[in-house]
Amino acid sequence: MPKEMTDLEKLRHSCAHVLAAAILRIWPEAQFAAGPPVEGGFYYDVELKHRLTPEDFPEIEKEMGAIVAANQQFEREEISRDRALELGQSGRLAALGARPVPSKFKIDILREISEGEVITLYRNGDFVDLCAGPHVASTGDIEAFKLTHLASAFYRGDERNPQLQRIYGTAFPTKQEMDAHFAMLEEAKKRDHRKLGKDLHLFHIDDAIGQGLILWCPAGAIIRQELQNFIGAELRQQGYQQVFTPHIAKLDLFRTSGHFPYYAESQFPPLVARENLLLLANENCSCAELANRIQEGEIDGFLLKPMNCPMHIRIFASQPRSYRQLPLRLAEFGTVYRWEQSGELSGMTRVRGFTQDDAHIFCSEQQLDEEIQKCLTLVNKMLMTFRMENYRVRLGLRDPASSKYVGTPENWDHAEEACRKAIQVLNVSYTEEQGEAAFYGPKIDFVVKDVLGRDWQLGTVQVDFNLPVRFGLSYKGADGKSKTPIMVHRAPMGSLERFVGLLIEHFAGNFPLWLAPEQVRVLPVSEKFAEFGQSIVDSYRLSGIRTLIDLSSEKIGAKIRLAQLEKVPYMLIVGGREQASGKVSVRSRKSGEEGTIPIDDFQRRIQFEIESRELC
Repeated sequence: MPKEMTDLEKLRHSCAHVLAAAILRIWPEAQFAAGPPVEGGFYYDVELKHRLTPEDFPEIEKEMGAIVAANQQFEREEISRDRALELGQSGRLAALGARPVPSKFKIDILREISEGEVITLYRNGDFVDLCAGPHVASTGDIEAFKLTHLASAFYRGDERNPQLQRIYGTAFPTKQEMDAHFAMLEEAKKRDHRKLGKDLHLFHIDDAIGQGLILWCPAGAIIRQELQNFIGAELRQQGYQQVFTPHIAKLDLFRTSGHFPYYAESQFPPLVARENLLLLANENCSCAELANRIQEGEIDGFLLKPMNCPMHIRIFASQPRSYRQLPLRLAEFGTVYRWEQSGELSGMTRVRGFTQDDAHIFCSEQQLDEEIQKCLTLVNKMLMTFRMENYRVRLGLRDPASSKYVGTPENWDHAEEACRKAIQVLNVSYTEEQGEAAFYGPKIDFVVKDVLGRDWQLGTVQVDFNLPVRFGLSYKGADGKSKTPIMVHRAPMGSLERFVGLLIEHFAGNFPLWLAPEQVRVLPVSEKFAEFGQSIVDSYRLSGIRTLIDLSSEKIGAKIRLAQLEKVPYMLIVGGREQASGKVSVRSRKSGEEGTIPIDDFQRRIQFEIESRELC
């Protein structure tokens, strides 16, 4: 059953009909396929001999404005499927009255609908369209709209079908809301992590390496290392032990965990040993047969790991365990690999190889509540450090009607209730979403709203009664009997790549001092003061302050502008007066000119700022 449309979606859906009617006024031969509301607006797919360009937008918007001004009522009509097919054959669907050419895309849609089913049409003025609705009352309710961009799309997403022109637009209840929306989009462009990442030399994606695979440049690597240091210090305080695991493992490991073959479509293809490939070649084995034999387990192979948890499980199982060793907390900055479709890749936020700040806790049933609470507290502290206070918590539960979940209903009930109790102790509002659990257990996700109002799923905590059973894990209890541990999966940041991409946009590249790749830049006013400037650099570096010097022949104004473009938090200008007094002229990214300050005093000031992780 389709989800109910919001009022804004109804408005945008109605505006899509106005767009189609306007196009028909200009190009009566246009043939229309789908025109739904989507996130941020709407689109309509059209087959048209005329190649649309943005230069056509003013003419189309003028016709749309006339339709809106006419205040045409949206009238709903129910007819039989056969009657709808007659209208389509006569060219009356998605058209302004009858025309000699059948409405071919609408006919194709109708032929997939069962006979006897009631069909709904919507009419506004002379325009009639096959549509399930709903719509606003009249075109006059559409106060603010704008066409935004064009794209190409195969009919029904199938490259064997005709390629259509897709025209996008948006609509809002008021012009003020639309203006605010476009102002937000302009701000988003300025903050786009793909642009800033390139401008600030933070990361690089190279076709010679592969799309979706991140090369961390030196500046970006500093940010990543600082984040790892931050999380690492917190983990040491909580008694975590660091581990390292390979990037590849036998397929059987992931067969046991359930990641293969059930999630094979989201993973890189298995790697088969050379001797097996040669043997299969001699047997004239086809690629399809090879895939099937791997799937059935007849041929062994290896897999780029999609998750770290099976390897941490094997570390737990590598020696006998006692209840005295629990909880055992294993942490790893582990890189995993997922096969994302090319069209889904996006900078650092959607990649094929990413590093998780991952950990797995093996505990007893009595320890579970406290361990979940500690995990939630850690995620909360991390978000507060970055001033990401605007977040919500989502508890993903299993869907009892689905077969994708492993384990007994009793264990699932227990795990879900433990998650609820932990969230309630954290004292935050949360929602429960059925069907959003991992296949092995319920999960608690932190969904953060960034400065542009966009939602990002970051930290996650998952309770797992099932993988320890699948792998036959056990420990000796206080009564001497063998018991099965419970497993908690947790990743406060999730993917480091995604988190850094979000941080770039959250701070617009203006990283707080403790994260900034370059914290201080010394700017000599001329070559004469290079040696004095270098002495400051050497002193600050010994104190752990990331400091560089601009020894170019540019004038001081140009040096300042470059440092500002590169978003350096502090610039220290040094010349004859500063050298004579043992001071520096300080200019900050935030406040501009701050006057002259003794060299040692400024050093102590920024050391305190770095250590306290202030957000400047």
